[in-house]
Amino acid sequence: MDVVGSRWSARLVGVLLTITTTLSQATDLGFLLHKHPGRVQAFEQSFGTAHVFYPDADESHCTAALLLDVDPVKLVRTRGRGTPDFSLGQYVNDRPYAASSLLASAMANVFRTAMRGRCDQRPELAETPIPLEVVLPALPCRGGPRQAERFFAPLGWDVSAVPVPLDPEFGDWGDSRYVTLTLTGTLRLADALNQLYVLLPVLDDAKHYWMAPDEVDKLIRAGEGWLATHPDRGTITRRYLANRRGLVRTALGRLADAEDATDEALDPVQVEEEPPAAEDGGEQSPPEEQVSLAERRLQAVVQALRDEDARRVIDLGCGSGKLLSRLAQDDFFNEISGTDVSHRALSHAWRRLRWDQRPRSANDRVKDVFQGALTYTDERFRDYEAAVLMEVIEHIDPPRLSAVERVVFEHAKPRVVVVTTPNSEHNVRYEGLAPGAMRHPDHRFEWTRAEFRAWADRVAGAHGYRVRHVPVGDDDPEVGAPTQMGVFTR
Repeated sequence: MDVVGSRWSARLVGVLLTITTTLSQATDLGFLLHKHPGRVQAFEQSFGTAHVFYPDADESHCTAALLLDVDPVKLVRTRGRGTPDFSLGQYVNDRPYAASSLLASAMANVFRTAMRGRCDQRPELAETPIPLEVVLPALPCRGGPRQAERFFAPLGWDVSAVPVPLDPEFGDWGDSRYVTLTLTGTLRLADALNQLYVLLPVLDDAKHYWMAPDEVDKLIRAGEGWLATHPDRGTITRRYLANRRGLVRTALGRLADAEDATDEALDPVQVEEEPPAAEDGGEQSPPEEQVSLAERRLQAVVQALRDEDARRVIDLGCGSGKLLSRLAQDDFFNEISGTDVSHRALSHAWRRLRWDQRPRSANDRVKDVFQGALTYTDERFRDYEAAVLMEVIEHIDPPRLSAVERVVFEHAKPRVVVVTTPNSEHNVRYEGLAPGAMRHPDHRFEWTRAEFRAWADRVAGAHGYRVRHVPVGDDDPEVGAPTQMGVFTR
């Protein structure tokens, strides 16, 4: 297939994506994609037709191809507000030939079940990382090969991004804005598809449709498990949401709430980007500098520990270790430990602590970081002055919450317990969050202020504690602060 830059003499038949595996039973790729290797299938889209076929399928090597045949007339009818308005620009553009938001949309339609990680016939395979090679012959890439490397390499891919020349016959003309992208790695297929769904339009930095508030939910779903800890999550979120400030702030806030993402995600972009164009064609002002909710929550927890003179602290549900890192840098604290049920989260915590880059005194303060479940008594939870559950309880199924109460307040029984959790009343202030929806798909519940107060008062009374309530974040006079904190003392 001939990939071209600006030449009209040769052209792609359509937008192409191939996925190859060398799994021992390679044709099981068909089960994961829910598309039979022996069939050619066509799926109508609002902007053309998506074809799925297998150019190569045997037990040792299997390739699935998604070929998107874009209809330029249909594309004009579905074009977004970011599409050029000059007359030829509506019809003469690269959308029918280059991977972009069109391909991402087709993937979401054609591979919907695979992206959700469902495979009823091979459920264990859907949860297993498998060897994969993904090839996109023509991908618009704002920022060039280096940008593709920055976005995909932290996710575990080996990245090859080869610039496509403007014209192979005239090398002096230089390279086009396209790359041929090859990704090689061992990942769950669902993770790979969701990463592509987000990052293809992000690298292109353009979408073919108007950015509606529900795009935040789409981003949170597709980015679950990888976006919040990505070093460029701020840039990815802004590009995906077309620099819509309200949507970007909502998305980054929800990522910080759910995954303990670092506060740098809410800082203004400090990369190579030029200022984005505003909807009216003028230059858009950069986002206002502000202290993120994640940072304000950290500050509130640390201050509560200081106020109670609690110097030996265990972080129960430490996630990626942001609080651990903050406490390790503060010489007020003498002994710090962290625990989480997730091996993946703990690996992020260890990387965040960066033992070799910290002063020895900071390293000496960290006693242990270990795996543990809060629903079971564990002797390692004991003998601390304070325990912190920061954005943890909302991830616990309500029937199991009583077990956590016993483990923390009855068995471990520290002198101080600090609990933070979202205030569901404040959710109406998040643009793009549907009425009644929670801030993250993994939340089992989100309490109102009255519900949290009732729970905290009951737990404190049952176990000999007192509790004071502290709002965290801007305290809205109507719906309260976005985060509510209870400080239990005895």
